[in-house]
Amino acid sequence: MTVSQTIKSQAQTMKGRITEELGRVTGNRRLQRRGRTDRVSGSLKQAAEKAKGAFRRGGSGSR
Repeated sequence: MTVSQTIKSQAQTMKGRITEELGRVTGNRRLQRRGRTDRVSGSLKQAAEKAKGAFRRGGSGSR
């Protein structure tokens, strides 16, 4: 995962957390859903890139 992709994914996750919490505080369900979507999307992107990296390196577990 390149550094720029990592930063973008983490920023999206953080933005989602903030948006979700803002929606929760204000009682705006639409804002909560948008935040949750951003948070989950950023997390999935990070997980996918970690999985790709593990396969490229040939696995990182002990046998």
